[in-house]
Amino acid sequence: MGDERAQANYFARIVSGFAAGFLATLIFHQIMLAALWYAGVAPFAPFSLTATRPFGVPAVFSLSFWGGIWGILFAIVESTFPKRVSYWIVAFLFGATFPSLIALIVVLPLKGRPLGGGWGAPLLVTAFLINGAWGCGTALFFKLLRRHS
Repeated sequence: MGDERAQANYFARIVSGFAAGFLATLIFHQIMLAALWYAGVAPFAPFSLTATRPFGVPAVFSLSFWGGIWGILFAIVESTFPKRVSYWIVAFLFGATFPSLIALIVVLPLKGRPLGGGWGAPLLVTAFLINGAWGCGTALFFKLLRRHS
């Protein structure tokens, strides 16, 4: 009985993590991107509906799916985060660091772009802030979803 309950709780964490990361991408990530775009900092616009390869899914939904995958990782490690205000700082730093590094070092070269996108300040600031906002949004949605499960 205890193993089944632990497995169900772990599964619920994973599902909550995916949902939190997906929603945080659509809301926190894209709103931060919009603010940076309108401030003239971001090198690309928010809410892109450009079809992605190979399935033709609009970019914002493809990005949200990957935000959900990162949300699963977030859910797995979230219990190790400190409490109170430090929790939100670590959530921001988790998002700002890990997804940003993978995007800059792995994803961009896979898409034929230079490593780090050329390491230009606008791209780096944008990556850090939109993914940090994603981290905070994921933390918020994760807490809300876990409270109701």
